[in-house]
Amino acid sequence: MNRSATHIHTVTEFVLLGFPGCWEIQIFLFSLFLVVYVLTLLGNGTIICAVRWDPRLHTPMYFLLGNFAFLEIWYASSTVPNMLANILSKTKAISFSGCFLQFYFFFSLGTTECLFLAIMAYDRYLAICHPLHYPTIMTGKLCRILVSLCWLIGFLGYPIPIFFISQLAFCGPNIIDHFLCDMGPLMALSCTPAPITEFIFYTQSSLVLFFTIMYILRSYILLLRTVFQVPSAAGQRKAFSTCGSHLAVVSLFYGTVMVMYVSPTYGIPTLMQKILTLVYSIMTPLFNPLIYSLRNKDMKLALRNILFRMRIS
Repeated sequence: MNRSATHIHTVTEFVLLGFPGCWEIQIFLFSLFLVVYVLTLLGNGTIICAVRWDPRLHTPMYFLLGNFAFLEIWYASSTVPNMLANILSKTKAISFSGCFLQFYFFFSLGTTECLFLAIMAYDRYLAICHPLHYPTIMTGKLCRILVSLCWLIGFLGYPIPIFFISQLAFCGPNIIDHFLCDMGPLMALSCTPAPITEFIFYTQSSLVLFFTIMYILRSYILLLRTVFQVPSAAGQRKAFSTCGSHLAVVSLFYGTVMVMYVSPTYGIPTLMQKILTLVYSIMTPLFNPLIYSLRNKDMKLALRNILFRMRIS
């Protein structure tokens, strides 16, 4: 009897309410998110092409940036297409398995993003604090190993806790007041409380966030200390330009994620939770290519070459 209670789901689908408002507002939001998504794909896709085609960008920093742009495409794709379909849908329903699949990909890609930002901070730290050792330490092989580890750790960290959450009994209401399947709303709909599973999940998420942000901050503190010792103003400007763009991305992503997953969200209004989720899941992948490419001379040159090639062809 106990076994059937934990394994039989009377809920076969969830209803994602998305954003409130009349049909005109829904059409406006659909158009806005569609434009943002298309720009995200174009911006990050252009960075991938530039890194691949321009020989000057065949360096560890740009190899990581190209992979990061690839990750951003998938991160945005884990939520936006479903959200767009949901806005136009009359029922706003998502299947039980579809909801948990989105939950898994959203968290796995988010974790991978945290690890990528830490590796990119390590790369900048080595390049500026240990420039003589940088070519021997940051080899192509090490870059490939680090990138592979990011994807592996990101995707192997969540299958077990998410599987256990999916095995809980969902027998009551199935309405999620959000635009995606997230931990808080799903746990609120479960008929059987699972404090241990919830604690493990939030501890795991908090540890990933805490250790990566502490490592990033440590790298940049050491890096800035070295920059201030650089005698030339031009050298300082170049270092600040590179690090400034990285720190802008880190602040935008971690600022909103930490408010959502480290601080208690009970006091945050539902609409505010949706807006915060929008910032780190949809706006960050859009801003990243702009921040990285517009503040970088080599990337600007590579992008110009790509546009020039496209015009000729």
